[in-house]
Amino acid sequence: MLQREENYRLDEILHFVYEIYRATEGKYPLLEWISEKPKPHEFEKFKAIYKPFLKERLENEFDEFYVWRKEGEIISTVAIIYKYRGKKLGWIPDSLMKNENAFIEFLMVSPRYWKQGYGKEILKFALKRIKELGKTAFVSTSKTIDAYTFYKKMGFKDVCMHAGFVIMKYDLGMRD
Repeated sequence: MLQREENYRLDEILHFVYEIYRATEGKYPLLEWISEKPKPHEFEKFKAIYKPFLKERLENEFDEFYVWRKEGEIISTVAIIYKYRGKKLGWIPDSLMKNENAFIEFLMVSPRYWKQGYGKEILKFALKRIKELGKTAFVSTSKTIDAYTFYKKMGFKDVCMHAGFVIMKYDLGMRD
């Protein structure tokens, strides 16, 4: 199952994310800050753009980072952000960067494990962890990717648009 990772291998995580980038034909990760995104088969271009960004997120944004491995291979990841002091998180509205809120981020499943329930299990894990922390769960996503529909089905509701992203809040009345 999921294990908290602090001593991650950056290149291993980069390859995992690139696998998703290829499988989604370059739709995810969004790379919204890039005017000319690499084509799905251009690993070196993807690496040059995404590796520094990923390193920054792992070292300075994510408060908890979890990896699910099966036979040594990463099959899923999820991160939780809830400590905001000193962080520059332009994709989170200032009004939500409060102690009582936590954001689920970097929830990804290897394409080989899509449609098998792993995403739901990981989201349930993250929601349980956020509940243990005594916080309210949020996500920031895009309406143009499948994650948006997934979060809707799992009980998240739109709160607002911010920096081109839709901010969604988990509705405790829908699920537990």
